[in-house]
Amino acid sequence: MLEVQGLAKCYGDVPVFRDVSLAVAPGEFVAIVGESGVGKSTLLNCMAGLDTWDEGRILVAGTDLATLDDQGRALLRREKLGFVFQAFHVLPHLDVAQNVGLPLLLLQRPDATRVAAMLDAVGLAGLGERLPQELSGGQLQRVAIARALVHGPRLLLADEPTGNLDPATAARVLDVLRAQARSSGAALVLVTHSSAAAGQADRVLHLQADGIRG
Repeated sequence: MLEVQGLAKCYGDVPVFRDVSLAVAPGEFVAIVGESGVGKSTLLNCMAGLDTWDEGRILVAGTDLATLDDQGRALLRREKLGFVFQAFHVLPHLDVAQNVGLPLLLLQRPDATRVAAMLDAVGLAGLGERLPQELSGGQLQRVAIARALVHGPRLLLADEPTGNLDPATAARVLDVLRAQARSSGAALVLVTHSSAAAGQADRVLHLQADGIRG
């Protein structure tokens, strides 16, 4: 589902990482850990085609991201990717159901039944008409997870999704994320500082400046 081959990234003359290679299969949960500043979030953004890189290739569902222009990458993200951000990135003027249904709206296939089912799956049934400011941090993160999964992505990328949450809420959110990714057969890549979160993955990869280690 995801293949990264010999990836390198620099900011000017300063290398962030180099020689990063990995593969993630459908339904597999992989956690990426590493010291602060080693480029974990940058690597995740490259996987989503949100950032550029200097060497190597990234293939998502067999498509080489380097062969796509900005519009092509945006379309691939819209159709095949789900991204869960640490900062939630919900839209405050839309209610919960509208936030979750946004990917379907962008794909021109709105489906209120699907949105309701996703809200139920993440434990937010009956909260669709609430505004984001009426929810807790844990609830907002579950909104973000439902939004990332509602369109049936083949690859799910999560950047420190439990970083702003207390341990008990973080555990519940991670359980939802893992269960929903598994049930949909999506490949899940999680970037985290949390050893507890990484411990639930099928594999843990350690990102270093000179590559990635299992």
